[in-house]
Amino acid sequence: MWYVVQTIGGQEKHVLDLMQKLVEPGLIEESFIPRYEVKKRIKGEWRTSQEVLLPGYIFVVSDKPNKLKVALRDIPKFTRLLSNNDVFVPLNDQEVAFINAFTKPDQRVIEFSSGVIEGDQIVILNGPLMHQTGLIKKIDRHKRLAYLDIEIMGRTKTVKVGLEIVQKRS
Repeated sequence: MWYVVQTIGGQEKHVLDLMQKLVEPGLIEESFIPRYEVKKRIKGEWRTSQEVLLPGYIFVVSDKPNKLKVALRDIPKFTRLLSNNDVFVPLNDQEVAFINAFTKPDQRVIEFSSGVIEGDQIVILNGPLMHQTGLIKKIDRHKRLAYLDIEIMGRTKTVKVGLEIVQKRS
């Protein structure tokens, strides 16, 4: 089952490294911080970098959530396995399918997409946003970002992913 470990935003990488060192082997099948590719202009050049998709959250695949909760106590940073009334709530099948549709198991990064605007329609030419235009709520062409509303952990969250509109046709 997939679970979510909450931590302090900006410390996800450090906490993930500590989890991989301090949690006993075999307790976690996979742990990752979902990221997305974005292009930023640095000294006049466009460069691709990666940003955290959901700040403050680390995703963990484990069959033993109770043992995982105990193991997280040994980590000297704030970590909390998300639960509801002391029952650990795994991600539902749709949430897992969403993450798997946009990322690969060995590299949990949502790659950069590109597209065109034809009239008032967005047409994605390549990238993970192909066939997902219904999720796009807003586009920031200057920052090369698309804002998506996704259902995750029982809430609707707005997340950013990289999208370059290469042409606008009327």
